[in-house]
Amino acid sequence: MKTYPCDSLDFYSGYSSGTMSEVAEKIRQQIGWESRYNSIPKCRSGLLKYQPKREDLPIRSMKDSYTTALLPLGSDGRIRERYVNHLGRVRMGRMMEELDIFAVWISHRHVKVPNLPKSIPLPYTFVTLRVDSVEFLHCNHMGNVDLKLCGHVSWTGKSSMEITMYLQQNELTIAKAIFIMVARNATNTGPAPVNPLNPADEQEELCLKLATERRNVRHSKRKRSIFEVPPTKQEEAIMYNIFTRTKPDDDLDIYERPLPPNSRWMSTSFQNTILHLFPENLNSQNNIFGGYIMRNAIEVSFITASIYTSSSPLIKYFSDVLFLRPVRVNSFLKLSSYVVYTFGKYIQLMTIANVLDANTFEEEQTNAFYLIYEAEKEVPEVLPQSYPETLWYINGRRQLHAYLDKQKEHESNQLPVKVDILKTTKKEKGCS
Repeated sequence: MKTYPCDSLDFYSGYSSGTMSEVAEKIRQQIGWESRYNSIPKCRSGLLKYQPKREDLPIRSMKDSYTTALLPLGSDGRIRERYVNHLGRVRMGRMMEELDIFAVWISHRHVKVPNLPKSIPLPYTFVTLRVDSVEFLHCNHMGNVDLKLCGHVSWTGKSSMEITMYLQQNELTIAKAIFIMVARNATNTGPAPVNPLNPADEQEELCLKLATERRNVRHSKRKRSIFEVPPTKQEEAIMYNIFTRTKPDDDLDIYERPLPPNSRWMSTSFQNTILHLFPENLNSQNNIFGGYIMRNAIEVSFITASIYTSSSPLIKYFSDVLFLRPVRVNSFLKLSSYVVYTFGKYIQLMTIANVLDANTFEEEQTNAFYLIYEAEKEVPEVLPQSYPETLWYINGRRQLHAYLDKQKEHESNQLPVKVDILKTTKKEKGCS
């Protein structure tokens, strides 16, 4: 079993928030949200006068926001039906919905407004800005055993927070997630300050140091994005090699490029779907819930990876998700999932979410998701044909090899740990 610095047990405070259903209800109560749908949401402008100044907010530690919540798959059959697939395994797409809700709740626990009257709802709105990463550590989980979510705030800015969360079953950590949340004012029209974070001990100092390093990595990746700056010399050589491998014998015939053995064109290695959106998937701002979008992105990517590999691959990594704009309920959601890079048994996918206005039918991008799956055996090589596809290929290559390098680093730093409670002798299928 992989272990990490700042493991959830290091922050264990004994505080439980109950079940995930109770967590959702607590969020509704704290912000005064009427869960039933209204085409015109309840006005919250009267709460703006209660928004505090940052200097008036007390300092918080990581233990202050740490909490756990239960998803009772083992004891509640109705919930179990919603969260398992046909193989009786947990649907990881559904887990993204729960992690998104849980990140909001941890944000609520961190923000403490002094002197706020008890009868006044919290004058804040918390929004998921980015999913840094979700690492799926084990797929030998069971759909009939309770799941526990635990997590805490691990970094803060002026109005943003990094949330570190773990998904556990029978004390085995099966996923680790890093979300970036932003605090907005009561009407979601401007930023709101969050409590400063001050480490309470050496363990929290280490966790804050790692969170700061992640923030620096995010900034560095944005600056050297393949879509903003030219490829490196090494990447240019890779691009030229692809061209020479797919070049026809007749150099002048640029439209008939041969496909090398055991390979496929990227232009044919995709799947897409369009979803009609409904109020049942709204959040408190009357926009479509981000967890719902992530769940569907995972599910369409699993279909794409399954068709490409002719198998049931395992999801390993979900990363670099940036929520560019809100998705309105009067929209259609178009999801397109592409295989953009392959290496051995690994498949790197990019899933793009576009919104179509149901009245004008104008289309604009709202999200891009990057996902890594692992197949049981080596997969066919995917190859680009156009220059934009080649940039996707290079970006996918960066994503996948960064993940593999991270795995090697974890393995080299491993310490002896107890035997996994759910350890099996062969790889499970259908972890999607």
